[in-house]
Amino acid sequence: MPLALDASNFVAAVKHIFSDSWLGLASLFVIFYFYHMLGITVGYHRLLAHRSFSCPKWIEYFFVSSGYLAFQSSPIWWATIHRGHHRFVDTQYDPHSPRYGIFHSFIGWAFKNSYTDDLNPQRQSKDLIKDPFYMFLEQGGDWRRMHALNSIIGFSSRLLLFFIFGYKIALVSVFAGLAAQQLPFLLNLICHIPQLGYRNFVGKDDSVNIWWVAFLTTGEGWHNNHHHTPGSAKSGLKWWEFDPAYWVISMLGAVGLAKKINVWSRERAYVTTLATKN
Repeated sequence: MPLALDASNFVAAVKHIFSDSWLGLASLFVIFYFYHMLGITVGYHRLLAHRSFSCPKWIEYFFVSSGYLAFQSSPIWWATIHRGHHRFVDTQYDPHSPRYGIFHSFIGWAFKNSYTDDLNPQRQSKDLIKDPFYMFLEQGGDWRRMHALNSIIGFSSRLLLFFIFGYKIALVSVFAGLAAQQLPFLLNLICHIPQLGYRNFVGKDDSVNIWWVAFLTTGEGWHNNHHHTPGSAKSGLKWWEFDPAYWVISMLGAVGLAKKINVWSRERAYVTTLATKN
């Protein structure tokens, strides 16, 4: 009885804090948004796609799950596409280069049905296909099925919020997840249009750094830096290039929950990425 009473009091308190005013709902949107965005940036990108640090499996699943609930679809699919992007950057084999169409670069590429011979988990993501949880979410490599499963799980989780906390909190969670979903699509497009940003490194690709994209994506907008140092857990290389995702990884490292944290420096000048090894 006391436990049930405590749970009831908790639900009532959450509703009172976040559901009773527009300020509360806006604050909750920001919390949900950055929860999902860190799942994409820390979990999907810097951990799974680039292995820029290591951590216990439960930490990995925590961040990947928060990204998955932002409708990022199969982690294997996501990492495979991203590793292929680095391997074939801004060539005809790049899955989403703006050189081959704006709509295709933004979202058109995601509507395909299956992998290609050059871009598939057996070539790009051998490490991830060993995980049975990720293989379940992968749905046999069928893009439509994996996206459908992601939608079912994503919206079902919001139904749970609806039954516990009410429709306002559930809707805020949906909108925050969908907002976070769009940022990687946007980044793939505009961070490869040279006129929209600046470069710290000159290479054959079109990647640029854009500060406001970095703000919205917890540090991913330093895209030119990232293409020069893809295996680094830190993308903001100059003192003013803020990188909240790296701050989170650093805090995990400080308490022993993240190890082997790769950080690029001019002295070491290394480039380590699975994308160039497969």
